[in-house]
Amino acid sequence: MALLAPFRALRPTAEAAPHVAAVPYDVVNVDEAAALAAASPLSFLRVSRAEIDLPRDTNPYADAVYAKAVENFHALKRNAPLVMEESPSVYVYRLRMGAHEQTGVAACYSLDEYDRDVIKKHERTRRDKEDDRTRHILELRAQTGPVFLTYKSTSRVDAVVHRTITTKPPLFDFTAADDVQHTIWRVEIRDEHDLITAFEAVPALYIADGHHRAASAARARQQLRGASNTPGEWDTFLAVAFPDNQMQILPYNRVVKDLGSLTPDTLLSALGERFTLAEGGATPRHRGEVAMYLGGRWHTIVLGDAADRAAPADRLDVQRLQDTILTPLLGIGDVRSDKRIDFVGGARGTGELEKMVNTGKAAVAFSLFPVSVHDLMSIADAGSIMPPKSTWFEPKLRDGLLSHVI
Repeated sequence: MALLAPFRALRPTAEAAPHVAAVPYDVVNVDEAAALAAASPLSFLRVSRAEIDLPRDTNPYADAVYAKAVENFHALKRNAPLVMEESPSVYVYRLRMGAHEQTGVAACYSLDEYDRDVIKKHERTRRDKEDDRTRHILELRAQTGPVFLTYKSTSRVDAVVHRTITTKPPLFDFTAADDVQHTIWRVEIRDEHDLITAFEAVPALYIADGHHRAASAARARQQLRGASNTPGEWDTFLAVAFPDNQMQILPYNRVVKDLGSLTPDTLLSALGERFTLAEGGATPRHRGEVAMYLGGRWHTIVLGDAADRAAPADRLDVQRLQDTILTPLLGIGDVRSDKRIDFVGGARGTGELEKMVNTGKAAVAFSLFPVSVHDLMSIADAGSIMPPKSTWFEPKLRDGLLSHVI
């Protein structure tokens, strides 16, 4: 079963919401965060990435950064303003990007179920990033960015969500600068029970995006419960759960800064010996194809079918690219630490890959066919781990619209 709980949200007023809402802290670097926050003194990036208000050489994990985050959080409460809901509620959060639409349930979800893997993971977390967000939660005494969950769709949940969005005016409804529309409704009390009951029949939840946020909420809980093991708001974490049939996963593409000991011609020759290789488009047509941009032209690499006995994660194109091309031909080892490789989310398009190669920032780029939600769920169900940087979920939730005070 999947447990969810209403919570008293700390939120901006409807007028302030478009100015407070900010992209997740971990999808922008410090320069990008500073540029986005410059457009709005109320941007929640001043809380989630408080180093942008400190000297540029400040260590992002310095004590001063967390102190500034607390200072900015208190200032935002006054200036936006942020208001605390009078009673606990559950919310419906809809995202629209072009023709794509997905509608999820924003609530607090159980950290007991996270610990027991009822809420399933597919990604390893880094200790330094966990340390950062754990301290951020503890200093603010709030979870300020929702985890992105998915679940196998159910008509019972769909019915309550549909009833909410068709009978209630929204709390917020605005279109952000990236043309993504964000609309949030508060669920009526009479519908909360139906929604909670409907989720009790959901066998599992899956973390789509936000593994570090969830892990940090679990660590913060351990510290706040203390030796007495006292229950409290810290026993849950803020998340929005979307049905799997509405999810959109874009590819997480690769660029490599140099060819190592190879030249463009010798790389093409080596690929031609191993795979079917031809000129092609910038976007793979189906699984088993990879598009490569090299020397001003796109090429199609046909990987073919994966081995029948391969593990689910090893059958993904992103892992096969790593195992058959990046490591043996280009010498890319651990993609988490190798400085010669970089990653470009699919939302930036293949034009960004071309630009990076054409301007000399990269020597070669690889455009991938996206992983499916079914792949993610199957791998998580097996207790396995997805390859690093293999999924890019779009559109993304915004920080600052609903915060959970603990």
